[in-house]
Amino acid sequence: MENLIFSLNATVPVFLMMVLGLIFRKIGWIGDVFAAKMNKFVFTVPLPVLVFSDLATVDFSQVWDVKFVLFCFVVTLLSIAVSALISFLWKDRSIRGEFIQASYRSSAALLGIAFIQNIYGTSGMAPLMIIGSVPLYNIMAVVVLSVFRPGQNGMDRKAIKKTLKGIVTNPIIIGIVAGLLWSALQIPMPHIMEKTVTSIAGVATPMGLMAMGATFDIKKAFAKVKPTVIATLIKLAGFCAIFLPLAVQFGFRQEELVAILVMLGSATTVSSFVMAKNMGHEGVLSSSVVMLTTLFSAFTLTGWLYVLRSMSLI
Repeated sequence: MENLIFSLNATVPVFLMMVLGLIFRKIGWIGDVFAAKMNKFVFTVPLPVLVFSDLATVDFSQVWDVKFVLFCFVVTLLSIAVSALISFLWKDRSIRGEFIQASYRSSAALLGIAFIQNIYGTSGMAPLMIIGSVPLYNIMAVVVLSVFRPGQNGMDRKAIKKTLKGIVTNPIIIGIVAGLLWSALQIPMPHIMEKTVTSIAGVATPMGLMAMGATFDIKKAFAKVKPTVIATLIKLAGFCAIFLPLAVQFGFRQEELVAILVMLGSATTVSSFVMAKNMGHEGVLSSSVVMLTTLFSAFTLTGWLYVLRSMSLI
């Protein structure tokens, strides 16, 4: 019951923020132009700062585990490959990029540490899971959204050059590199800078969620109901069913297993919608998957926790 309550507390407020954005648009407080500018701002400033903050403040020198980090990296890579293969079921090539990203990309950095702290009292292995998965999440999101951009036919030399340039100049990628370098060099963060970074990063989620809600079109979402439902099932159940038994076979237990569960089965991150919109995609499929996974992850995560606890693995 405590896990259920925590999951609801973690996910329902996120869903309500999207609903608020939708309501604000209906009553005229947020227009299409304002919502578009909010999306652009979140993508350019708060989200990169949030990623930088997550990585720069991780002190992993005492708990570094190469096996665990490599497992998270490889499983993330396999999840992306599986999502890409399934995406070829859709004849509409323009939605493949969104489908792939929405199917694999978890809100690990946002939910992971809080979720594990609630169970074990510390962040546990969440920072290492973030290092193993989050950079790959973002890099591959840029790649798939570039490759399957609407109106783009294949990857010619010009498209490849544009994709590489997009990866190098992507604000979120820059935030990842800066955060990893900061953490690796063990640079102390002054209190003034830490407060400023935290304040800017704190804007990312609520502003992104409200902007997403404001641009959410229910009619269009129902027009793509089949890929939305399939992506949601893959995100909340499919990858957990495939890779959690593998994690158990590799000997991962307690905090490690919970971190892997969050990586595999938590809701699709709101930044997937922001990135899709800012890279020339419609964003309807992304926002639909984010809303459905956010709504149902409270129940699926609790169910997976119950299974793991019943087997005395956590």
